Amino acid sequence: MPMSDAACQLKITLHGSKPPIWRRVIVPYELTLEQLHYVIQAAMGWYNCHLHAFVVAGQQFSGPAPDGSEDDSDEFSDECAYRLADLPLKEKMKFRYEYDFGDGWRHDIVLEKMVPPLTTGSRIACTGGKMCCPMEDSGGIWGHYNNLEVLANTKHPDHAMLLEWYGGPFDPEAFDLQAVNVRLRQLQIPRGDRAASRRVRKQVWDFS
Repeated sequence: MPMSDAACQLKITLHGSKPPIWRRVIVPYELTLEQLHYVIQAAMGWYNCHLHAFVVAGQQFSGPAPDGSEDDSDEFSDECAYRLADLPLKEKMKFRYEYDFGDGWRHDIVLEKMVPPLTTGSRIACTGGKMCCPMEDSGGIWGHYNNLEVLANTKHPDHAMLLEWYGGPFDPEAFDLQAVNVRLRQLQIPRGDRAASRRVRKQVWDFS
Protein backbone atom coordinates (compact mmCIF):
# COMPACT_ATOMS: atom_id res chain seq x y z
CA MET A 1 0.00 0.00 0.00
CA PRO A 2 1.52 3.35 -1.01
CA MET A 3 2.11 5.61 1.98
CA SER A 4 0.12 8.35 0.24
CA ASP A 5 -2.93 6.10 0.56
CA ALA A 6 -2.30 5.20 4.20
CA ALA A 7 -4.04 6.48 7.29
CA CYS A 8 -2.84 7.26 10.81
CA GLN A 9 -4.34 6.05 14.05
CA LEU A 10 -3.82 8.86 16.54
CA LYS A 11 -4.53 8.92 20.25
CA ILE A 12 -5.20 12.42 21.60
CA THR A 13 -4.98 12.86 25.37
CA LEU A 14 -5.59 16.05 27.31
CA HIS A 15 -2.38 16.56 29.27
CA GLY A 16 -2.75 16.37 33.04
CA SER A 17 -6.23 14.85 32.97
CA LYS A 18 -6.90 12.08 35.53
CA PRO A 19 -8.59 9.86 34.58
CA PRO A 20 -7.39 10.62 31.05
CA ILE A 21 -9.66 12.58 28.72
CA TRP A 22 -8.82 11.04 25.37
CA ARG A 23 -9.96 10.32 21.82
CA ARG A 24 -8.69 7.87 19.22
CA VAL A 25 -9.09 8.95 15.59
CA ILE A 26 -8.19 7.63 12.17
CA VAL A 27 -7.18 10.29 9.66
CA PRO A 28 -5.60 10.27 6.19
CA TYR A 29 -1.79 10.47 6.18
CA GLU A 30 -2.12 13.34 3.70
CA LEU A 31 -4.16 15.47 6.12
CA THR A 32 -2.65 18.91 6.75
CA LEU A 33 -2.00 20.13 10.27
CA GLU A 34 -4.67 22.79 9.74
CA GLN A 35 -7.19 20.07 8.93
CA LEU A 36 -6.00 18.02 11.91
CA HIS A 37 -6.70 21.06 14.10
CA TYR A 38 -10.37 20.93 13.07
CA VAL A 39 -10.48 17.18 13.67
CA ILE A 40 -9.11 17.64 17.20
CA GLN A 41 -11.61 20.41 17.93
CA ALA A 42 -14.56 18.29 16.82
CA ALA A 43 -13.34 15.05 18.40
CA MET A 44 -12.54 16.56 21.77
CA GLY A 45 -15.56 18.87 21.91
CA TRP A 46 -13.91 22.30 21.74
CA TYR A 47 -15.49 25.28 19.99
CA ASN A 48 -12.52 26.76 18.10
CA CYS A 49 -12.62 30.02 20.06
CA HIS A 50 -8.90 30.50 20.66
CA LEU A 51 -5.45 30.34 19.11
CA HIS A 52 -3.65 27.03 18.80
CA ALA A 53 -0.30 25.57 17.82
CA PHE A 54 1.37 22.25 17.07
CA VAL A 55 4.87 21.25 18.14
CA VAL A 56 6.36 18.37 16.15
CA ALA A 57 9.97 17.32 16.71
CA GLY A 58 10.77 20.76 18.09
CA GLN A 59 9.22 22.67 15.17
CA GLN A 60 6.21 24.92 15.85
CA PHE A 61 3.25 25.23 13.50
CA SER A 62 0.21 27.47 13.64
CA GLY A 63 -2.50 28.95 11.46
CA PRO A 64 -5.11 31.70 11.33
CA ALA A 65 -6.89 32.84 14.47
CA PRO A 66 -10.59 31.91 14.74
CA ASP A 67 -11.47 35.36 13.36
CA GLY A 68 -9.37 34.65 10.26
CA SER A 69 -6.48 36.98 11.12
CA GLU A 70 -3.01 35.76 10.29
CA ASP A 71 -0.01 35.48 12.62
CA ASP A 72 3.05 37.13 11.06
CA SER A 73 5.43 35.66 13.63
CA ASP A 74 8.52 33.91 12.28
CA GLU A 75 8.39 31.48 15.19
CA PHE A 76 5.67 29.37 13.58
CA SER A 77 5.59 27.49 10.29
CA ASP A 78 2.35 27.56 8.30
CA GLU A 79 0.26 24.57 9.34
CA CYS A 80 -1.67 24.78 6.06
CA ALA A 81 1.50 23.89 4.14
CA TYR A 82 2.40 20.71 6.03
CA ARG A 83 0.74 17.33 5.83
CA LEU A 84 1.26 14.60 8.37
CA ALA A 85 3.12 12.83 5.57
CA ASP A 86 5.61 15.72 5.39
CA LEU A 87 6.60 15.47 9.05
CA PRO A 88 9.27 13.24 10.66
CA LEU A 89 6.67 11.07 12.35
CA LYS A 90 7.17 7.45 13.31
CA GLU A 91 4.90 4.95 15.01
CA LYS A 92 4.68 5.52 18.79
CA MET A 93 6.04 9.05 18.36
CA LYS A 94 4.40 11.81 20.39
CA PHE A 95 3.75 15.40 19.33
CA ARG A 96 1.84 18.25 20.92
CA TYR A 97 -1.21 20.39 20.18
CA GLU A 98 -1.96 23.35 22.43
CA TYR A 99 -5.28 25.14 22.39
CA ASP A 100 -6.02 28.45 24.13
CA PHE A 101 -2.68 29.87 25.23
CA GLY A 102 -4.35 31.46 28.26
CA ASP A 103 -5.87 28.29 29.70
CA GLY A 104 -3.13 26.17 28.15
CA TRP A 105 -5.04 23.08 27.04
CA ARG A 106 -2.16 20.85 25.99
CA HIS A 107 -2.96 17.69 24.07
CA ASP A 108 -0.44 14.87 23.76
CA ILE A 109 -0.88 13.11 20.42
CA VAL A 110 0.63 9.69 19.74
CA LEU A 111 0.87 8.17 16.28
CA GLU A 112 -0.09 4.68 17.43
CA LYS A 113 0.19 2.99 14.05
CA MET A 114 -0.36 3.27 10.32
CA VAL A 115 -3.59 1.63 9.18
CA PRO A 116 -5.48 1.06 5.91
CA PRO A 117 -7.45 4.15 4.88
CA LEU A 118 -11.14 4.49 5.50
CA THR A 119 -13.09 4.43 2.26
CA THR A 120 -16.25 6.36 3.08
CA GLY A 121 -17.11 10.01 3.59
CA SER A 122 -14.26 12.26 4.66
CA ARG A 123 -12.19 9.16 5.57
CA ILE A 124 -11.97 10.47 9.15
CA ALA A 125 -13.46 8.72 12.18
CA CYS A 126 -13.26 8.56 15.94
CA THR A 127 -13.01 4.95 17.13
CA GLY A 128 -12.91 5.49 20.89
CA GLY A 129 -12.61 7.88 23.77
CA LYS A 130 -13.29 8.53 27.43
CA MET A 131 -14.54 11.42 29.54
CA CYS A 132 -16.14 14.76 28.66
CA CYS A 133 -14.21 17.71 27.31
CA PRO A 134 -13.83 20.56 29.84
CA MET A 135 -15.76 23.78 29.39
CA GLU A 136 -14.13 26.53 27.36
CA ASP A 137 -12.51 29.28 29.46
CA SER A 138 -12.61 27.18 32.64
CA GLY A 139 -9.04 28.00 33.66
CA GLY A 140 -7.03 25.11 32.28
CA ILE A 141 -6.85 21.59 33.64
CA TRP A 142 -6.53 22.66 37.28
CA GLY A 143 -9.41 25.10 36.94
CA HIS A 144 -11.47 22.30 35.41
CA TYR A 145 -10.93 20.00 38.37
CA ASN A 146 -11.55 22.79 40.84
CA ASN A 147 -14.86 23.49 39.09
CA LEU A 148 -15.82 19.82 39.32
CA GLU A 149 -15.27 19.92 43.09
CA VAL A 150 -17.44 23.01 43.39
CA LEU A 151 -20.19 21.50 41.23
CA ALA A 152 -20.18 18.35 43.38
CA ASN A 153 -20.55 20.35 46.61
CA THR A 154 -24.00 21.90 46.85
CA LYS A 155 -22.93 23.75 50.01
CA HIS A 156 -20.04 25.54 48.32
CA PRO A 157 -20.68 29.32 48.14
CA ASP A 158 -19.93 29.32 44.39
CA HIS A 159 -21.99 26.24 43.54
CA ALA A 160 -25.12 28.00 42.26
CA MET A 161 -23.15 30.56 40.26
CA LEU A 162 -20.97 27.92 38.64
CA LEU A 163 -23.93 25.66 37.90
CA GLU A 164 -25.58 28.54 36.07
CA TRP A 165 -22.37 29.30 34.15
CA TYR A 166 -22.18 25.66 33.04
CA GLY A 167 -25.79 25.83 31.93
CA GLY A 168 -26.87 23.02 34.23
CA PRO A 169 -25.43 19.76 35.56
CA PHE A 170 -22.12 18.68 34.01
CA ASP A 171 -21.22 15.01 33.70
CA PRO A 172 -17.40 14.72 33.49
CA GLU A 173 -17.68 11.08 32.40
CA ALA A 174 -20.00 11.72 29.46
CA PHE A 175 -18.75 10.63 26.05
CA ASP A 176 -20.92 10.02 23.00
CA LEU A 177 -18.95 8.31 20.22
CA GLN A 178 -21.82 8.58 17.75
CA ALA A 179 -22.15 12.34 18.32
CA VAL A 180 -18.41 12.81 17.83
CA ASN A 181 -18.53 11.03 14.48
CA VAL A 182 -21.51 13.12 13.40
CA ARG A 183 -19.43 16.24 14.04
CA LEU A 184 -16.48 14.77 12.16
CA ARG A 185 -18.68 13.94 9.16
CA GLN A 186 -20.05 17.48 9.17
CA LEU A 187 -16.53 18.85 8.75
CA GLN A 188 -16.46 17.53 5.17
CA ILE A 189 -12.70 18.00 4.94
CA PRO A 190 -11.69 17.52 1.28
CA ARG A 191 -8.55 15.91 -0.06
CA GLY A 192 -5.63 18.26 -0.62
CA ASP A 193 -7.74 21.39 -1.11
CA ARG A 194 -6.30 24.17 1.04
CA ALA A 195 -8.94 26.75 0.13
CA ALA A 196 -11.77 24.35 0.85
CA SER A 197 -10.22 23.28 4.14
CA ARG A 198 -10.58 26.83 5.41
CA ARG A 199 -14.33 26.65 4.85
CA VAL A 200 -14.68 24.17 7.71
CA ARG A 201 -13.58 26.83 10.22
CA LYS A 202 -17.11 27.82 11.28
CA GLN A 203 -18.56 24.33 11.00
CA VAL A 204 -16.66 23.17 14.09
CA TRP A 205 -18.88 25.29 16.33
CA ASP A 206 -22.14 23.60 15.33
CA PHE A 207 -22.45 20.62 17.68
CA SER A 208 -26.20 20.21 17.27
